[in-house]
Amino acid sequence: MFKYFEPNKIFVITSKAAKYVLFLFIIVLTIGLTEALILSPEDYKQSDAVRIMYVHVPAAWISLGIFTSLALLSVGSFVSKSLAPSGFIFNIIALVTGSIWGKPTWGTWWAWDARITSMLILALFYGMYLLAWRIYEDKEQIIKVTSLIAILGVVNVPIVKFSVDWWNTLHQPASITILSTNTAIHPSMLVPLGIMTAAFALFSLLIFLMKYNTELIKVKNKGLDRL
Repeated sequence: MFKYFEPNKIFVITSKAAKYVLFLFIIVLTIGLTEALILSPEDYKQSDAVRIMYVHVPAAWISLGIFTSLALLSVGSFVSKSLAPSGFIFNIIALVTGSIWGKPTWGTWWAWDARITSMLILALFYGMYLLAWRIYEDKEQIIKVTSLIAILGVVNVPIVKFSVDWWNTLHQPASITILSTNTAIHPSMLVPLGIMTAAFALFSLLIFLMKYNTELIKVKNKGLDRL
């Protein structure tokens, strides 16, 4: 059974998978952007500024999901190392688009709001996680440091999620509840939001496969003990 998990055989699968994921990502992204920018209606209060939601919200969701995965897979650092870059990218996208959205909506580019601040802290944990792989060379030390960062950082994930419920913030309460069929978002906006989230998830998978393939090449050329 374990012969199927050899680096060479995994590389054959992941290298081919990246092409299909890229193709699927382009299709889903095209549909999502069409829905978000053309077919979805304006908000009665925010007008066209609400369209930033279709990038901001999926980016925030994916970023939180990936960091949670980092903590769960912290022992299997080979996989989590490949996940971290896309999570960091989406975290930055969420912060930037949130700032752009905040200017016309709240009248300011930045506020030390509980949700915004906790997302900034998450970005710092992402940065420390990626930086640790650059600084340390010893494999055992890297695993210890990155695992500690992931475990400490994941404590911030529920803070990001529930910050709008625990404190008075500029952000509105959650409009979508996974465990409930009730949602405050009209289907005309919910559909493009779901499609864009799927597109971002595919992009994250694509970045992961590209990074993972790079790591597999390192394994093949240098050996596991040199990772």
